[in-house]
Amino acid sequence: MVVSGVRRCLSTLRDDLWTVRADPLPVSLWLRWLPHGLLCLTAFGVALGGAAQLDDGGGLGSGTALLIAGAQGGSVVLALWRPIPAWWLSTAAAVVGAVAVHGRLGAVHGETFPWPWTAAGIVAHLFVLLLVALRVRTRVSVEVLALTALVTYVLEGVWGAGDYDPTGVIAVCLSAVVVVLGIALHGRREARTRLVEQETITAEERARRTLLEERSRIARELHDVVAHHMSVISIQAQVAPHLTENPSEELKENLAGIRQNAVEALAELRRVLGVLRSENPDDPYGLGGPGTGAAPDAPQPTLDRLDALIENTRAAGLTVTTGIEGDAPSYPPGLELSAYRIIQEALSNALRHAPGSTVRVDIHHFPRGLYLSVINSRPQYPVPRSPGAGHGLLGMRERAAMLGGHVTANETLHGGFAISAYLPRDGNADTEPETPDVPGTPAVSRTSDTSYTSAASVDFVDPDASAGPLTGETS
Repeated sequence: MVVSGVRRCLSTLRDDLWTVRADPLPVSLWLRWLPHGLLCLTAFGVALGGAAQLDDGGGLGSGTALLIAGAQGGSVVLALWRPIPAWWLSTAAAVVGAVAVHGRLGAVHGETFPWPWTAAGIVAHLFVLLLVALRVRTRVSVEVLALTALVTYVLEGVWGAGDYDPTGVIAVCLSAVVVVLGIALHGRREARTRLVEQETITAEERARRTLLEERSRIARELHDVVAHHMSVISIQAQVAPHLTENPSEELKENLAGIRQNAVEALAELRRVLGVLRSENPDDPYGLGGPGTGAAPDAPQPTLDRLDALIENTRAAGLTVTTGIEGDAPSYPPGLELSAYRIIQEALSNALRHAPGSTVRVDIHHFPRGLYLSVINSRPQYPVPRSPGAGHGLLGMRERAAMLGGHVTANETLHGGFAISAYLPRDGNADTEPETPDVPGTPAVSRTSDTSYTSAASVDFVDPDASAGPLTGETS
């Protein structure tokens, strides 16, 4: 049992002290490099004073004295970056100096020599112990203090010498004071660091709580205002045919379309409200993956629902033609949702900003990704001012960037607008976009590994001015 305890103790000492691990002293916030400069100046003074003391009072040659004193001064500089090796160097220099002058101890010029620690050696060792205590754990600081006391006891109490001025007791006492001071400063700094970390966490939690409260407030307002009006529109559209005698079939179809759009808008609004009220930031689109607890109220739209979206756009007054090339592979749900939303936003922009225009929607399936193109001609009617516009393109770019893709948007030379998007299938932003040769599609020039921009001089061709229909085009 005792042997096992001794082995564990020796193993702990080896792990703590037998290391050359770097632990540099950080730069002071207000004094910058001033403490480092003062310590280097102290080390220089220790080297000069120690060499003179060992040479004159200790009887050592100037070369030997300078070597031992230089090691003591160098240990102070070394402690700025590697405190444990610096302690070993300081202790070894003190032991070598004590052994070197041991045989020469006696009255020299009527004075006794300080032994086993010289004045310069004590100063150097105190600075080293302070830097050790500031940089390492408390247990390691106590270990180096205990070993310093043990070495001093062996030299002065066990080995001893003749006539000398004993310095062991004062060296150990001063070392203990310095180590306690360093441990206290180290603990204060760690407590301050933990306090700052806790304040940071508290601030982040406060910001998160504020964000959730704001999102909940927005959700309440959307529910109380927008949902109410959409419900009224749906009910009025359903009741309107019964308030008119012999309504025409065209009127019935238009009212049915209005009600259907209102119902779908309510379903989308419920999904958005679920996202706003959700506390899970990893499910921003409300996909409701396993374990998220944020399942949407209705299935998320995919590319299979584009036909219904385009029909609704045509019913709103736009002429829309579509072209699809390639076989659709199995895309991730997030990619299909983003593709649907990009096309939906592009068609909404055409409705708002280009009434009566012709819109061309092209979808190209590639093995490595999906290419989308929505181009509208110039508006046929005056464009009314659209309040709250300006965030649609930003949203499209954010959706594409989330998947490692990109979106380009430019005006055409004929007064229309062209939006193209490339969404890589694997989410790799380094995938080279496979831009098809589509009328109205901007030329793409590579500007970086993950950024693509349309050429400034490209000539966009409006859908109604193109040379001919696309392969597989439907209208």
